[in-house]
Amino acid sequence: MKRIIYLDCFSGISGDMTIAALLDTGISFDWFESELAKLNFSQEYKLQLHKKIKNGINSNKFDVIVNEESNHHDHSHTHDHHHGHHHHHHRTYKDIVKMIEQSELNDSVKKMSIDMFTVIGEAEAKIHGMDLEHVHFHEVGAIDSIIDIVGVAILIDHLKVDQIIASPIPVGSGHIHIDHGIYPVPAPATLEILKDVPLKKSTITGELTTPTGAAIIKTLVSEYSEIPNMQVKHIGYGAGTKTFPDHPNVLRVLIGE
Repeated sequence: MKRIIYLDCFSGISGDMTIAALLDTGISFDWFESELAKLNFSQEYKLQLHKKIKNGINSNKFDVIVNEESNHHDHSHTHDHHHGHHHHHHRTYKDIVKMIEQSELNDSVKKMSIDMFTVIGEAEAKIHGMDLEHVHFHEVGAIDSIIDIVGVAILIDHLKVDQIIASPIPVGSGHIHIDHGIYPVPAPATLEILKDVPLKKSTITGELTTPTGAAIIKTLVSEYSEIPNMQVKHIGYGAGTKTFPDHPNVLRVLIGE
């Protein structure tokens, strides 16, 4: 039997939603934390996992709290804040790859993580007209993105599945504020990453799919469809940061065969 993960992205996808949903299928949070510690920078952050009801659905909510001296900054994926206060945490693409390569994570996790970072790095490089090696990530160099990407790789590797299938991806609509000004949704990097991926029209105003979410889809998913023929064994719900009036902002993950 083929083991399948189906990502039901009816409300888009982000890194933290993916981790929350995968952990909700029954993976130990303590084990997950100890795997991430192999990156050797756990003094820079704290992880939190708690239950949150999103429009009636009991979901996991995963947060990365960045330790900044005494100023604890709770990072949400809304792009609304300025990134000035994390300036000393920005890392280049090269720094991140080196950090992953030097960790004690297994080779499959390393490869998956680096592939996802490369997809984001190449999109950013193309949009900003620069060389991949020199991309200084606004978003991605930040601690929470390293954790989101490597965390997803750790969990996917742990689940030992043969195939990952996803629904078409809603990206949202409207505008977001980012460092460079007011941009249409999806943000340019997100759209660049999602080339060749089936997108889905959405009436929701706001950014549903982040660059990290887009990179997870682009790197790991081999097929797009409605729910495939499968016997579902585990279901996980991961809550996003935003709340919408008539629409549960969660990612649903189905694991089965």
